Parts: sequence; structure tokens; C-alpha cells
Amino acid sequence: MDPAVRDITQKLLAYCQRNDWAGYDPYDALNSRLFQGIPFLDSRIPRLALTQLLKRSPLNLRPVLFIPKTHNPKAMALFLMAFLKLRRLGLLEDENLVHHMIEKLITLRSPWDPSNFANSSNSIDSTNRIDSTNPSNSNNAYWCWGYSFPWQTRTILVPRGAPNLVCTVFVANALLDAYEAYDDPELLSMALSAADYILDELYWTDGNSTSCFSYPLPSSRAKVHNANLLGAALLCRVSRLTGERRFLEPAFKVARYSAGQQHEDGSWSYGEHPTQRWIDNFHTGYNLCALHTIAREAVTQDFETHLRLGFRFYKDHFFREDGAPCYFHDRTYPIDIHSVAQSIITLLLFRDFHPASVQLARSVLSWAMSQMWDEQGFFHYQVHRRYRNRICFMRWSQAWMLLALATLLEQ
Repeated sequence: MDPAVRDITQKLLAYCQRNDWAGYDPYDALNSRLFQGIPFLDSRIPRLALTQLLKRSPLNLRPVLFIPKTHNPKAMALFLMAFLKLRRLGLLEDENLVHHMIEKLITLRSPWDPSNFANSSNSIDSTNRIDSTNPSNSNNAYWCWGYSFPWQTRTILVPRGAPNLVCTVFVANALLDAYEAYDDPELLSMALSAADYILDELYWTDGNSTSCFSYPLPSSRAKVHNANLLGAALLCRVSRLTGERRFLEPAFKVARYSAGQQHEDGSWSYGEHPTQRWIDNFHTGYNLCALHTIAREAVTQDFETHLRLGFRFYKDHFFREDGAPCYFHDRTYPIDIHSVAQSIITLLLFRDFHPASVQLARSVLSWAMSQMWDEQGFFHYQVHRRYRNRICFMRWSQAWMLLALATLLEQ
């Protein structure tokens, strides 16, 4: 075990614990109380503008805009995954952290009521009144989770707490990790309910050619490949652990659709809409890791060619010689801490595909330590060509890096 990696992991863990696992997020602009006090701001263009301003600004304007630090369910899931890895390694001094995070995820359960989320033109003020903190809500037909902030896409407003596929998948996988560690049937039951939510509410087909999962809302019909593959991977894992084979056919249909959209060079666009044609590091990593999970959990060789072609593209296009992980396949900047974390996780998972993958993962971390580590105990957000964004984001940066460090320690 690398003592330097262990020490950084412990420092990052201590920092996150001191801050009670709560923090800011690159996309939390609409948590600003200004949207309640100044109604004319509460429309699509101002929402998009403020979100992009805060996401790109190297100055943290959130305190002056009255944006609170929050507990994000996806961050809690990533922390839980990391805790379980550290526990296996004997590096988690307080095992109560595992149980605390599980309880936190139970509290953060999204209230599933379609009427809450049916109208995508809801104002920020109306979404503020959705109670996402009451696990006994009578409308909770499923265990599912959403983000701790509302967010505006190009076309719809996603309310705070509205359950979405990606957030639900990460929480369910964390609960399954805990189930495999503690053999608690309640954890498996919650993950099974999350799989039911994905299958019952998000699965859709268009003839024989298209099968997808809706993202970010059940009404969405966007063809987003990382969401498709992450959802399919969870269904395969739940099927293996429960023996319920009803999840496999839709999982394979969705996986085959998105695998079939892989380009000849091994890359994937983020999605199939003309505005979603970019190719980036961490979403490509999501795709590869999810396909790898599908192959393992469903015991299939169907995606071997996609995996090998995709990983070759990934390692050849997303890394500089010094280990810096590029955000996009055709340009370096910004170098994002999320790309750092997902690169480490992906390279380690695919270590059998290329003998230099582990060393490359270590090079990525070495670069990030020299360029993005803050001696206060956290990682900076981004490095640009002429400046750095040193803002501390809990979900996007620290939770992901804690999981990446724990994954590296396992090797």
C-alpha cells in the first residue's frame, strides 16, 4: 500500500468529515434565494446564465448569492462506496461512518409523486416546496434519489429532489456494496426498488431500433448513452443478486442500443441529439465501466469488442504524456478534477486490457497532487490554460476523489 496515497486519502476524508459531508456544487446556482426574492429572474434564460456564470467563475460567488451548502445524495453514495473500500483495507477508523451515510441516504430519499415533477415549467419557488427529506412520504412508491438543487437544461427545469436515473443508480450501487459487506436484506430491498423505478418509470422503446432510459425526467426522451449504460448495469447487478431475470431483457436492449452508437474509432458522443455530440473523458469512462459491469454481472461476451475498442480510444485520446487527463478528446483544457477521479477508476478497472493502465492511473494522481491539491485538505475544481479554479465542490470533486483514492489503495 502506497503510504503517500494513504496519507492523502486520510487528509481528504478528515476534511470532508469536518464539513459534515456538505458543500457547494458546480450546478447549484438555482439554490440561490435571489430567485425567490426577484421573480423576473426565475425564467429559463436567467437560470441558464447564472448557472453557467457560477460554474465557470474562479471566484466563489455562492455566499453572496445566499446559496447554502447541501448534502447531495450522489455525494453520499460516493462517500459510502469509498468508506466500504477503506473498511476492507482496515483504513476506516470509525465504522459508524458507514451506517451514518446509509441513514443519510434514507433521509435524502426522493418523494416519488409524478404530479410533483410533471410540469417542467415550474418556478424555482414552487420546487422549493417539494419535501425531499421525508422518507415516510405516502407517495413514495419507489426508492429513488435526485440532486440537492434544481437545474435548468436547454429545454426543461428539473426540480430539486426530482428523482433521476444517474443519481438513483449511484445510490443503489452504494447500497448494494453495503449489502454485500453486511448482508442486510433491507439494503437489497431498497436497491431492488430503485431498479423497479428505472424499469417501470424510465424504460422506453421506439419500435425495434431504439431502447433507452429517460433522463433527466421520466418525460424525457433524450438518448444519453452514459445514463443508458449505467441504468442497464444496475439492472444486471440487481438481477444477479436477487435472481429476478425480468430485468435482463430491457437491460440488454438498452445496452445494445447504446453500444451500437459507438463510433468506428471507439468513441461515444454524450448523446444523439445534435446539441449532445461532444466526446468527453468522464462520460466515456462511465460508458466503459458500465459495459464492463454488464459483462461481469450478466456473464456475457457480447460487448467485448466495444470494450476493447472503447478503452483503446480512451487511453489514446484523454491523457497527456505527463498524466494530465484531458476533458475532451481533441483538446486539453479545462482539466477537471472529475476527469482525474474517473480516469483513475476507469484505468484501474481495465488494468487487464493494457499492462500500463495502473501506472497511468498513478501518473494521473501524481499530476493532480502537484497541480490540484490544496494543503487545506481538498482538491481544486479545474485547471485552465491561464488560471486555476480553486473552488471546493463536495460532490463533483471531493467525493469522487475519495472514491478514486480508495480504489487505487485497493490495488
